Amino acid sequence: MKILETLKYKAFPVKGGYTNRILQVDLGTPSISTLKLSRDFREKYIGGRGYALKLIWDGTTAETRYDSPENILVMASGPLGADPRFPGTGKFIVGTISPLTDTFIDSNVGGHFAPLLKLCGFDALAVSGVSKTDVILIVDGDEGVVHMAEAPSFGDDADFGGLSYGERLLKTFNQGKLSEDMAAVTTGIGARHTRFGIINSLFYDKRRKRMRCKQAGRGGTGTVMLAKGLKAIIVRSNLPRVQANNPVDKEGVREAGADLKKVVSKMDPQQLRLSSWGTPVLSEYMDKFHILPVNNYQYGSHPDASKVFADVFLDRYLAKNIPDGCYTGCNLACAKGAENVTLKRGPQAGQQVGIDGPEYETVAAVTSMGIFDPEFVMEYNWYCDEYGLDTISMGVTASFLMECVQRGYISTQDVGYDLSWGHIEAVDQLLHETARGEGLGKICGQGVHRAKKWVAQNYAAKSGVPYEQIMVELEKFGMEVKGLEFSMYVTKESLAQQGGYGFALKGPQHDEAWLIFIDQVHKELPTFEDKAAALKWFPLIRTWFNAVGLCKLPWIDVRHPEAANTDNPAKNQPTLAYYVKYLNATVGCKKTLQNVLDDSERLQVLQKLINLRQGKGTRSSDIIPLRAMGPAYLDEYETRADYYDTWLREQIGEEKFPDAKEDRHELIIDLRKKAYQNLCDVVYKEKGYNSDAVPLPETVKKFDLLDDRALAVLDEFGLSWKEK
Repeated sequence: MKILETLKYKAFPVKGGYTNRILQVDLGTPSISTLKLSRDFREKYIGGRGYALKLIWDGTTAETRYDSPENILVMASGPLGADPRFPGTGKFIVGTISPLTDTFIDSNVGGHFAPLLKLCGFDALAVSGVSKTDVILIVDGDEGVVHMAEAPSFGDDADFGGLSYGERLLKTFNQGKLSEDMAAVTTGIGARHTRFGIINSLFYDKRRKRMRCKQAGRGGTGTVMLAKGLKAIIVRSNLPRVQANNPVDKEGVREAGADLKKVVSKMDPQQLRLSSWGTPVLSEYMDKFHILPVNNYQYGSHPDASKVFADVFLDRYLAKNIPDGCYTGCNLACAKGAENVTLKRGPQAGQQVGIDGPEYETVAAVTSMGIFDPEFVMEYNWYCDEYGLDTISMGVTASFLMECVQRGYISTQDVGYDLSWGHIEAVDQLLHETARGEGLGKICGQGVHRAKKWVAQNYAAKSGVPYEQIMVELEKFGMEVKGLEFSMYVTKESLAQQGGYGFALKGPQHDEAWLIFIDQVHKELPTFEDKAAALKWFPLIRTWFNAVGLCKLPWIDVRHPEAANTDNPAKNQPTLAYYVKYLNATVGCKKTLQNVLDDSERLQVLQKLINLRQGKGTRSSDIIPLRAMGPAYLDEYETRADYYDTWLREQIGEEKFPDAKEDRHELIIDLRKKAYQNLCDVVYKEKGYNSDAVPLPETVKKFDLLDDRALAVLDEFGLSWKEK
């Protein structure tokens, strides 16, 4: 391969979880350099999501879009990543300006890439510029060199596939062999033709003897990667993993990790059983409690849902008795996989492949299209990974288009085939069209926000119905906020999760506030006040996980037995105590849980400032579709009439209960809208925002973020600061 640029360097050692170095690459110049971080930078922005936020706040402007040369693609772990003695330390963040939302997006992903990057001497990688030709990056810690090279070609089948290309590239780089000392990030052809391309995190699993993958799936990070002309990144280091973080207090790290691993080993088999079933175990819960998306979130359960419950995948596909953590040392081991699955559809029909997953979100993306076929779930999973497509955005956008067919806004002639609910062959065709940028796939690849506009324009031209009138209807069931598609939870019966999606700074992705389980399943947020308080606290702790390089599942999905004895069991604070101990032992600080929350809130305020600068930060950007609040149409009410009627009686009393179902439906919608607006008022006040969701100057000042740029942003919304 042709080398275009090289940086020789001496690897910076890890001390207390940090190397204090960022690897900077400008693909346009081209140039490669290192940035030494100050102590103030590290302490204020922590790592991971915080580093990405700060770099993008400093390096971009309100005019920056996903394909602008100055847009930055950041990959960063944090000080607690890369230590096998503590569960869930393989996580890192991919942050950038999103093709879907036009503002900051971060997507968390597991695997070995970030731990190896840290061993190579870098806490983060920041890529800017646009290359004239497709290139790859090689970060070789063993040789102390970083190369930018022309992307080699291995033939169309491999070149177009994120998984195939990554495996061929790693083998080429390592004399035909795969190794645990190497990892890569890649994407596929679908990322070139859509706004929701993913980045695959590839690593070698010596137990399964194959390459495995996890995904930075949300917001179009892979689309940004290919828009820059960056096809793949390889990292390599043969340094030992244990104690690689060089913590200040080695014994403290060992104790904290051992304590959490004991809780996981004891309690997971009694609770969700993620180590046995993986996240598809959620499918059964979601169906039981009317949370599983069916037919574009019209319904929350289905008689055929049991066909895609976790036991089906375990019995028919998933390899058993193999520790399946996405990074060394995690005994929750929820990253399931299947071996030797023969594809039945698509351009690779007949090929045997290994499939990583499915995760619950992928299963539910398929049920949202009205399909309950486990074989199709597996194939959809593999093709999305190979093409570099987000299974969520792909499924939700396809579901929206299918409902447009159902309601007559799109005809069979517009599509070219019968895109009706549950039609596997049609959905399969749309998937491949989307990856290739052909037919209706061109529209699907733009995401729901832009697809709504196309549908309205197309239907208005044919029918003569005003565009604005059509958009009013489409916005009822177009499941997106801020331009990002909803993740896979029906929120009609959970005000807390409605806020969790609406207030999420990146858009409706549950990793900022997954409250549906504690609200609708466990009933642990019974009052309005409980829900509002949770909408401040839970996003703070979840943001912290994304900054320090940790997986949230050992905390949120495995309840400590002592949590029941606390004033708020859902917070699982006995487990959080292990995380705070791990932080202090690694970095050498003396933080409390409140200190951790304050550090996290600084990052949330900074992200809010970026959103405001990019035009996505006010109250209007937090408004969710009608279907997220309640039954958008009468038939949705009728399928859950007992629940809705009971709820309505609780709100207004028996004497005011309407006789006509149409009146009841209308009143329910009115009350749900008012409840959501009331929630906005209360949560904004709690967060230190004004009524339009703009942070007050004193809130920004509190976190030492009130610089000239922040003042300029606030000034646009009529807020100014005067020293007291």
